[in-house]
Amino acid sequence: MPLVSMKDMLNKAKAESYAVGQFNINNLEFTQAILQAAEEEKSPVILGVSEGAARYMGGFKTIVGMVKNLMEEYNTTVPVAIHLDHGSSFEKCVEAIHAGFTSVMIDGSHHPLEENIAITKQVVAVAHTLGVSVEAELGRIGGQEDDLIVDDAEAAYAIPSECKELVEATGVDCFAPALGSVHGTYKGEPNLGFDRMKEIDELVGIPLVLHGGTGIPLKDVQKAISFGHAKINVNTENQITSAQSVREVLEANPEMIDPRKYLGPARETIKETVKGKMREFGSSNKA
Repeated sequence: MPLVSMKDMLNKAKAESYAVGQFNINNLEFTQAILQAAEEEKSPVILGVSEGAARYMGGFKTIVGMVKNLMEEYNTTVPVAIHLDHGSSFEKCVEAIHAGFTSVMIDGSHHPLEENIAITKQVVAVAHTLGVSVEAELGRIGGQEDDLIVDDAEAAYAIPSECKELVEATGVDCFAPALGSVHGTYKGEPNLGFDRMKEIDELVGIPLVLHGGTGIPLKDVQKAISFGHAKINVNTENQITSAQSVREVLEANPEMIDPRKYLGPARETIKETVKGKMREFGSSNKA
């Protein structure tokens, strides 16, 4: 099956009250595990790629080639999107699109609203011409994801009226309002702003995106889905579980040097983690 944009899969998820997971890929094993999990669960999936991960793996074109070749080898039949996560500029989004990404996020959340809208409109104009979906963000999501660091003092909830203005002015396909989730691990219990979430969902009418999906209790995930979230991003949990797997294997086998023998078990751990998330999000058997 060819790569697809996120638009149709997220509209379907919102209409049927489930969410599609965006699982970030950091190397070959992450990519293999996530694609295998999606096929086994018969779930649509979004492969998130940060700019830092793209540099590590050899660039946007390398990633697209790797994903396409793996999908061919695995006879992948489920919908798969490759999505630029937290694109830092119009230029980076265009670079990813030209490399074959089927979706991009332009993160203009650190700019004033007017500038965020202007940059997002530029990206949408290029992306939609080529059938590529676009995600935007408003407010500041705390924590650290790759090169993006927002401390607690900078984190800010999105303002509903501004969310409506941005979505209507830009025509984006999905939207990530900052509502209390954080990138990385939570310090204490997550505190999502459900009242504001409900208001934003009613105002914008397009699929919402929940960043920082690691560590959010299932009941809160389900509530967020009921308030329009059709995409949930997960990265930290896969990193934690895979790193733990590598540590356990190497501690038990201190003379081991073959990376296949410690990265293979880590890959299986990622796969099982992703399958569990797909079941929680309700996307299993929705492909």
